[in-house]
Amino acid sequence: MSFFSFGQTAEIDIVLNDAETRKKVEHKTEDGKKDKYFLFYDGETVSGKVNVTLKNPGKRLEHQGIKIEFIGQIELYFDRGNHHEFVSLVKDLARPGEMAQSQTFDFEFTHVEKPYESYTGQNVKLRYFLRATISRRLNDICKELEIVVHTLSTYPELNSSIKMEVGIEDCLHIEFEYNKSKYHLKDVIVGKIYFLLVRIKIKHMEIDIIKRETTGTGPNVYHENDTIAKYEIMDGAPVRGESIPIRLFLAGYEMTPTMRDINKKFSVRYYLNLVLIDEEERRYFKQQEITLWRKGDIVRKSMSHQAAIASQRFEGSASSEKALSQAKEEDD
Repeated sequence: MSFFSFGQTAEIDIVLNDAETRKKVEHKTEDGKKDKYFLFYDGETVSGKVNVTLKNPGKRLEHQGIKIEFIGQIELYFDRGNHHEFVSLVKDLARPGEMAQSQTFDFEFTHVEKPYESYTGQNVKLRYFLRATISRRLNDICKELEIVVHTLSTYPELNSSIKMEVGIEDCLHIEFEYNKSKYHLKDVIVGKIYFLLVRIKIKHMEIDIIKRETTGTGPNVYHENDTIAKYEIMDGAPVRGESIPIRLFLAGYEMTPTMRDINKKFSVRYYLNLVLIDEEERRYFKQQEITLWRKGDIVRKSMSHQAAIASQRFEGSASSEKALSQAKEEDD
């Protein structure tokens, strides 16, 4: 908007070239609500049009240039003044001058690197957006269009099972085993718990999935734990030699891939937490980290070949050819 009631001003609209066909996904906003955004993957081209509509016919709009930016940035809520940009691309759309009528400008950011997943957490936000700006002497006119990025990966080459023990000397000895340590976001955690020695009266046992968000560095590190899921294993006293199977479906829960040391600003990790409660309300814990990842098969159905190749960032050792051959095998 102009500072003055007279003179020319304009409205900006950013339209993606494939807006009618590109998939939209729900993504949590900072206030906890959910909105739908266009979905992109690493390596995909971002292209479209910037429509500049003059509000007052017959009057010219003076400007110091028109540009569009593609930005990936991290914002730490306790340091809101500083936005840490890890992707910053600029295209000049018009040189300084005057606009006598409304205009449309084309733009294209080719094979854009988008290395991290979009994320909105308790203390941090990672987002990607397009920003069109008409530079003016007194006040710029800006418009942003936010997009969501998902990081894809192939099946991990190494995915060993998890074996752990919970023990209190001469009182309790429990072994539990999970089928693997890395799970995709729609996977099933399969496991078994063995009671080798039970001399205390356990009345309740559950497995929790805990998300731990870590932000900051050094003395300014903040940890936020959030219990994503609770799975009751048993309600009652087990006996020696008993075994209990576990099947925990992940698809029903809101989770992201594991994010480790993102741009040296934050991490998001997930843990399986075994909780035992005895009849005197004493609680016993055993925690094990698991790795979550997003399956790349979505690429084959709705995204381009370039995104399939770019989906290998998570598992650097896996080749794009392997991902595509796996995709074909799964389709067959």
